[in-house]
Amino acid sequence: MSNDPILIEAARQGDHAALESLLASCQPDLRRIAQSQCANTADADDAVQESLWLVYRRIGALRTVGSFGAWMFSIVQRECRRLMRRMRGQVELPDEDHPVFAYYTRPDLRIDLAAAIQSLPDKYREAIILRDFEEYTITEIAHALRLTREAVKSRIHRGRQMIREYLQE
Repeated sequence: MSNDPILIEAARQGDHAALESLLASCQPDLRRIAQSQCANTADADDAVQESLWLVYRRIGALRTVGSFGAWMFSIVQRECRRLMRRMRGQVELPDEDHPVFAYYTRPDLRIDLAAAIQSLPDKYREAIILRDFEEYTITEIAHALRLTREAVKSRIHRGRQMIREYLQE
């Protein structure tokens, strides 16, 4: 994110050129965040565009210049969550005989869990499926995905965290 306080303040005060420059400098960071938070590239692109539009319309409401980075992060994160919620009704339910569903007797919870897993970005979904559905070890996943064990653990942790957030909404 651009941390140029002069540019941010000028944009807050209505300088159109400063705002355009600020948005252009923020776009790569927003895209990186969206790609880690959204389920797919198309959703990430949509989240970035909507986030840029919201910043364009609401930059004057920014209270302090120092909070710009956190403000932008929260906007793009909120857009990714909105897109994930939209997907809820568009997810195919995995085979209900799969052992992972044995503990979930309520059909609506099964559907929500399937939707949450389906909504994960590919890199997290892949790690979660290999670990929790296919019951691979961390070492086996690391070998299959050509990652370090630490990277695999991080993806599993982050994927599970995203599933929890999805289910809480």
